[in-house]
Amino acid sequence: MKKQLTLLFLLLLSTATAVMAQSRGIKIGYIDMEYILDKVPAYAEAKNQLDQKAEKWKQEIETKKNDIAKLKEALKTERVLLTKELIEEREEEIAFQEKELIDYQQKRFGPNGDLVVQKATLVKPIQDQVFNAVQDLAEARKFDYVFDKSSDITILFAAKKHDLSDRVISVLTRAERRQQMSKKQIKEEEEKERKEDMIADNPEMSERQKQMEERKAARLKLIEEKKQAAEDRKKAADEKRKQQLEEKNNKKTGTVSDTAKTTTADKPSATDKKEEDKAKVEETKAAREEAKNKSLEERKKQIEDRKKAADEKRKQQLEAREAAKKAKDSIRTSKP
Repeated sequence: MKKQLTLLFLLLLSTATAVMAQSRGIKIGYIDMEYILDKVPAYAEAKNQLDQKAEKWKQEIETKKNDIAKLKEALKTERVLLTKELIEEREEEIAFQEKELIDYQQKRFGPNGDLVVQKATLVKPIQDQVFNAVQDLAEARKFDYVFDKSSDITILFAAKKHDLSDRVISVLTRAERRQQMSKKQIKEEEEKERKEDMIADNPEMSERQKQMEERKAARLKLIEEKKQAAEDRKKAADEKRKQQLEEKNNKKTGTVSDTAKTTTADKPSATDKKEEDKAKVEETKAAREEAKNKSLEERKKQIEDRKKAADEKRKQQLEAREAAKKAKDSIRTSKP
């Protein structure tokens, strides 16, 4: 019956295709649902949990099998010692345990068992997302038919360029990413997606884009190498200029003899020169600071001396005026 339905579907499809082919070209794509589900993180995580449950159920079944095997082995060993009634009782117990085991296997792994039901419950929401993504993709890209490669429909050949599975995964991943983005980030992401879709629709554009990226990377590498070479040359020139200044300063201060200059082994190291120059700079700086402080002290003393002399002079003037005033008053009082 299933084959007949498949053949009928293919016959109707071929008839519809022939009719549409007369008016325009037909665009057909396909997906691989199993491949898509394996790439969806939510499904992979839930499937892992379900696999753990199934493993636990298998262990329980294995334990029950071992218990039944022990009962059978015990009955086989003790059969000659048991009465007919006890033997029948043991056999009934074993049969009951075996029936329970079969029922448990059907409950967990049967056609309508927990594994199948939970897997269907797990897959359905993700399948709905996939179907919605396929529908949106088919409408946007104007596909006439999109098949599921993993379904019962027989596809004898399918070119890779018509496989939309990765595009569907991309759509699902984008939707998940956008939930954590701002409006600006969503706009940038949409522009990026638009370019990716254009490249995906046109393989030649993808190749050109790849070549452009390679040329751009080569240009950036060349610029970086030139920049590094210029920095190395500048560094070498700075080192040479610094060395010449150090030699000139050492020659002025007489810290390096002419023999030491001509003998490489007797030359002071660059570190020693730096330390010596640093010490000289510190010494000069200290001397200048000391001279400056001394000059400030002397100036301060001069100001204080001038102030003191001015105060003394003013005091003498006041005393002289007071004496003159007293003398004048004395003359006035002495007249008849």
